[in-house]
Formats: sequence, C-alpha cells, structure tokens
Amino acid sequence: MSPLHVTRTLPEDATDAALRDDVRAGLTVMPKSLPPKWFYDARGSELFEQITELPEYYPTRAEREILIARSGEIAAAGGARTLVELGSGSSEKTRYLIDALTSLETYVPVDVSESALVQAGEALIAQRPGLDVHALIADFTAPLALPTTPGPRLVAFLGGTIGNLLPAERAAFLTSVRSLLAPGDGLLLGTDLVKDEGVLVRAYDDAAGVTAAFNKNVLAVVNRELGADFDPAAFDHVALWDAGREWIEMRLRSRRAQTVKVPALDLVVDFAAGEELRTEVSAKFRREGVTRELAEAGLELTHWWTDPEGRFALSLSVAR
Repeated sequence: MSPLHVTRTLPEDATDAALRDDVRAGLTVMPKSLPPKWFYDARGSELFEQITELPEYYPTRAEREILIARSGEIAAAGGARTLVELGSGSSEKTRYLIDALTSLETYVPVDVSESALVQAGEALIAQRPGLDVHALIADFTAPLALPTTPGPRLVAFLGGTIGNLLPAERAAFLTSVRSLLAPGDGLLLGTDLVKDEGVLVRAYDDAAGVTAAFNKNVLAVVNRELGADFDPAAFDHVALWDAGREWIEMRLRSRRAQTVKVPALDLVVDFAAGEELRTEVSAKFRREGVTRELAEAGLELTHWWTDPEGRFALSLSVAR
C-alpha cells in the first residue's frame, strides 16, 4: 500500500494571522464584510454538511449527479495520470472521478485542514492501494508549488466555490491555476448556473434556519479566536439576489445600534440599526461567461456537462 505524503506550505501561524488581517480590514471599512472562509471551523463544517442535505440546497446534489453520470467521459477527455484537487475537504465527491481515471497514478489534495487531508487521504489509499497521495496543506488562493508528478495533470476545483471569489479574484485565481499547467493539462471546474431567483434565494435561506446558523457561525469564530463580544442573536441572516452582478449575497443585519469590541485587535466597531455585514458572495454563471473568463486566463473550454435540470455545470478546459 502506498504511503500518504503530507507537505505543509502554509505556516503554522498563517491562519491566525490571516484571520486578524481579514477581521481588521473587513470591520474598518464601509460596507463591512468578512470572507466566507471563516465559516469553516469544526462547527461551521458540520453545519455546511447539514446544508448540503437540505431540500432547498441543490448544488451538491446536482454536481454529484454529473460526477456519477459523466465521470467516465471526464476521465476519457482528461486522461490524467495526476489529479490535483483544490479545496479538497473530505474528497467524497472526487472518488467517483478517481474510480473512473484508470490511468491515475497520483492524487494531490490541497486544503488548509491537515486533519481533513489525512483522513481523506488514508481512506483513498485503502480504497485504491496503488494510488500515491501527496496531500498539500496550503491556501489554494495563494500561489501554489505542486510536487513533481507524472503528466498529464487534471486540476479539479469543484463545488461552485469559484463563485465565492469576486471577479478580480477569480481572474487572478484562474491565471494562477493556468501557471500550474503544461500544454494539454486540464482544469475541471464546478460552476453553479443562473436560474430562477426564488430557487437561488431559498438555497441560501432555508426554512429550517440551518444556513442562518451557518452564517452567524462566523461571529462565533471571531469571538473565540479574537476575544470579540459579538452577540449572534443581535443579527439577522439575510440572503439577497443581485440581478445585475448575478450573485447571491449573504449578510448579517444588525437588529439594533450596537458596539462590538475585538480585544485581540484593540478594535471597537459600531453598527447602526439595520446595518449589514457581508459574509459571502456566491456568483452564478452562464456558459458564455465561463468560457470568456477561462480564455482570458489562457484556458480553452472543451467540454461542458450539466445535470438533467441544468442547475449546475462541470466544465473541462485545457491549457493553451
């Protein structure tokens, strides 16, 4: 059985430093904001898993449907000997693809969570003993240095997570991914598609209130890590569709005028009644827009797969 290789390129204190920088930057501008990556402590990850099982939240199911139905086609089109997955988490959905990639020799999961990487890597090695797994503890939004592995490479970025990046961030990210690829290597990209506003809003504002708890969890993270005194009950969860930008915004709306202290940053933050703190943007896409953004990064879209209802897409593009 192949051993699990784990490489850390993220400094041990990088997460704490990044949280401090993000909270200071986000709470001292107008409008206020916090990046969505801070949802995902252990409690936030648990809540998100619950969200993926809600009837209103279709993206995870739709993407899984595509992977189950089309992994053979994706594998044939990509022909990868190395699969790199950005933001791999549990690698649960990726297993359909790994099973289909009969020539696959190496899997490189990339995530900030060492525990998630080790758990997923060991499970995959047990499932496919000949597979070399090189887990990389890194922030995929920063420039990456990948291990030397056999080509061709297929980089997978699933889950529609690219929608959480603002347009300039997406352009920088796709350009960074292109720099990892040799001619003929590919990118498998998951994108949630533009659809009826009601369907979109319900996916981010479920009747059971799980997404509301998930949204407020970012306040619990700041409280625990930076000694802040946010009162989650003093904020309401808000999900809005911005038709002009074609994205969902999740926000936390202050129910009253209040002052929040963040001792670790020596910061005092005032909120007016009704003031909103943006916590996530989730862009939705059209094929022509995805094609254009990929082309601007030096990638040519060659294949496009959707679920039967056309809710979600996986696209394969190749390095030019």
